[in-house]
Amino acid sequence: MNSARRINRSIKGWAGWLTLGLIVLAFLVVGATRSTGPETPQERVEDITKRVACPICDGESVFESRNNASRDIRNQVTVLVDSNELGDDEIIGFIETRYGADVLLVPKASGFDALIWVLPAVGFAAGVIGLTIAFLRWRREAENTLDPTDEDRELVEAALRDAAGEDLE
Repeated sequence: MNSARRINRSIKGWAGWLTLGLIVLAFLVVGATRSTGPETPQERVEDITKRVACPICDGESVFESRNNASRDIRNQVTVLVDSNELGDDEIIGFIETRYGADVLLVPKASGFDALIWVLPAVGFAAGVIGLTIAFLRWRREAENTLDPTDEDRELVEAALRDAAGEDLE
């Protein structure tokens, strides 16, 4: 029984947390370095039009929509990409100034829109901190509980005998 407790505590100790942290870090590194972005002009056009909403349709990107307004925006993006004078963000900014901020499917990472990116991360961090505090408190409480003594066992047995005797009467 004691060896099982030692194994359980060692898994829950700093080595387990360190292993978990390294795994999460590895996934973050792979995820951050994996995408190389669009390489051909056609891929750039597709990438940009997937980030712009159709001004007429609800919840559809310019890439997906077959509406005339979306077709015009796709053609305009194709011309801007082929001219190779503007970067992707500049082309999206141009479309935003022409059609309004409602055409952006992906919110900006600055200003008030940055809250969309920050709040989930803050919520996740608060949850992890809260769980860590709860687990530490539970561990402290578990360590402070003593194993029952022979006297405690005798008291329980006597109470069980008394309860069984009362049930028979």
